[in-house]
Amino acid sequence: MKKEEFTTVEQYIAAQPEKAREILERIRTCILKTVPKGEEVISYQMPAVKFHGLLIWYAVFKNHYSIFPKTKAIVAFKDRLEGLEVSKGTIKFPIDKAVPVKLITDIVKYRLKENLADEAAKSKKKAKAKKK
Repeated sequence: MKKEEFTTVEQYIAAQPEKAREILERIRTCILKTVPKGEEVISYQMPAVKFHGLLIWYAVFKNHYSIFPKTKAIVAFKDRLEGLEVSKGTIKFPIDKAVPVKLITDIVKYRLKENLADEAAKSKKKAKAKKK
């Protein structure tokens, strides 16, 4: 059987069990409240939000839900991630625990600053190259 392929965040969420849909909607709301002009996309077959580049991905699994904020964010928030399963680019939360809205909001704000700084650096580099 072919694995379902999603083209919209709505499709991804609708395909999940009820409890998982609630978690996903809570994460989605948290992210979009923090970045109202963020663009929702499916990336790696997961919901993601773009704003000046990809900001964050999120997904739900059988025993946990995860956010994928890139490595620098995980390093920056390591003190607040104690007790959670963390890997290079992933933070896993137990499926039976409440969505940590404040933590996710803070991580999204961090990622937003990171994307804006990266974009500014690229623009500066391009401007420098044009002067030559």
